[in-house]
Amino acid sequence: MRTEKYLCMAVACTLAATSVAAESDDPLDQIVVTASRNPVSVSQVGASISVITRDDIERREARNIAELLRSVPGFAVAHTGVMGSQTQVRVRGSEANHVLVLIDGMRANDPATGDEFRWEYLSTASIERVEIVRGGQSSLWGSDAIGGVVNIITRSGASGSSLRGYAEGGSFSTTNAGIDGGYSGERWSFDAGVEHLATDGDNISREGTENDDSDLTTLKLNTRFLATDSLTFDFSLRAVDAYSQFDPVDFFVTGLPVDGDVATETTNLFGRFGATLTGERVTHTFRANYFDSENDNLTDGVKNSGTASDRSTFAYQADIGFGDDNLSLALEHEATNFSQRGEVNFGDPNQDQDMDITSLIAEYQGLSLERFSWIVSARYDSNSDFEDALNGRLAASYRLYESTTLRASVGTGRKNPTFTERFGFFPGQFIGNPNLEPERSVSWDIGVDQRFAGGAGLLQITLFSQDLKDEINGFVFDPETFLSTAENQEGTSERDGVEVAATWTINANAQVGMHYTYTDASDENATELRRPRHQGGFLADVNGFDSRFRATLTADFGGERQDIFFPPFPNPSEIVTLDSYWLVDLALQFQVTDGVRLFARGTNLLDEDYEQVFGYQTLGRAGYVGVRIDFSN
Repeated sequence: MRTEKYLCMAVACTLAATSVAAESDDPLDQIVVTASRNPVSVSQVGASISVITRDDIERREARNIAELLRSVPGFAVAHTGVMGSQTQVRVRGSEANHVLVLIDGMRANDPATGDEFRWEYLSTASIERVEIVRGGQSSLWGSDAIGGVVNIITRSGASGSSLRGYAEGGSFSTTNAGIDGGYSGERWSFDAGVEHLATDGDNISREGTENDDSDLTTLKLNTRFLATDSLTFDFSLRAVDAYSQFDPVDFFVTGLPVDGDVATETTNLFGRFGATLTGERVTHTFRANYFDSENDNLTDGVKNSGTASDRSTFAYQADIGFGDDNLSLALEHEATNFSQRGEVNFGDPNQDQDMDITSLIAEYQGLSLERFSWIVSARYDSNSDFEDALNGRLAASYRLYESTTLRASVGTGRKNPTFTERFGFFPGQFIGNPNLEPERSVSWDIGVDQRFAGGAGLLQITLFSQDLKDEINGFVFDPETFLSTAENQEGTSERDGVEVAATWTINANAQVGMHYTYTDASDENATELRRPRHQGGFLADVNGFDSRFRATLTADFGGERQDIFFPPFPNPSEIVTLDSYWLVDLALQFQVTDGVRLFARGTNLLDEDYEQVFGYQTLGRAGYVGVRIDFSN
């Protein structure tokens, strides 16, 4: 079989290569803030965790975080076109809005776009670290977290002063530049930055010659002030302004995208204020978060519809120490508003909706035993629109030998229907269903972390499973209106599989890694779309000339996946199969001086002609060159 052949080649190349550059820190001893309500070591969590560091971002010269996520076990990425086009991420066969994204702890999923995070607007210049926790996390983070959680941690003021910047250009008339810097004193720190990306893009549709361009500007600000030895205040602000063209679907002749002057303008604003009071046994934390989103759809440069949302969150948490153990108690209140505007034509899409959630969270970390640790958590949600919900989770980790750690977790989850699924109206296409019920899940995973080669290598294997009830299908034909609508499906949707990841530090200058995921996502009533059964890849990194030169090669395999095609009326919808593909990228770097580095990167070097969403073409082979400066001290 072609798929199995390629995967065997990937494993063989991984084991034979002599070059992913080594991180000095042990990946199992890293402290994470996402897998629990209080920071804890990866080895003590019991969950399946991946961490993307700043070094990982820079060695691959990745400009969008989705480029890195396709190399994470269990993650399937789908682009509806070229750079700047809608990007969806599915974890372990879940839906795209089953993954909760946090930015510095702030909920970032957009209620105005179906509770999905806008991955296409997440550039990497200001990101310091990405923590990824797979599996149901609703007991900690509530709705949207039944597939996993991704926490984006941005760069903040380091000790002393810093000034960093970069500029690059390349294929498709792409220009990209950014600058950030900071300063810290004895009791305070400040960090700010701006970055801008613009590209002419390429043609999304299979036919035609019109290029679909995009541009993205991101600003960020982080401050921190130590008022006393025990009281700290922090404030952060992040703003995103984006524009992206896309091709509309021809519903009357082909059912496929065709050239057209349509685009989306999006603005996002994230704000956070926090205060932390540290006592001898108890730490008190207060957070106030704000999110605002506006999404305007344009035709021939004129706005014809749009959605908007805003969300305010207030949270208090107390962390109580009992020796090495810890008890966290939290109270949260979240208020969300949603609006839709459009032309009145055979129905009125204009509306305003709102929803409130008040939550109580409790977590106990049992960390006092030498080899065994356990974490139990529970969350009670009182929702203005749905029945109250209680979710729980138990995770445990056991160090069987010095080189072998066993881990397991089990938990329940809940995903509330989106505003669009309940109330959305798109003339001639879709009408919402206000009677929808939340989706409910039970998930578990069990894994082993095995060191080899005297600790230079790490092999991680995880079995996972999730049962989802009341799954929402948003493509149900309504015979009364002749439009599509959303309905809860009967029966159970099952997602089972295995994740394998390995890294081997060959020496101080060379490391290799591989990843593979098998996912079996099935539903009794409908076909699960855009979820490849097989995906994997490998990475090789080598540096030389006293670490002044560095080369990083990545090869990611996306297996066959099914999608849905809506041909012109009266033909019924049909399931289609998208071919598998390899994406091979290469990044080269040369350190000219301590503060200046030149780089070049090539993407899709095999020039694969592939689609991740039916009918939407993706970018071919591309190359970029640039320079980085870093005058930090």
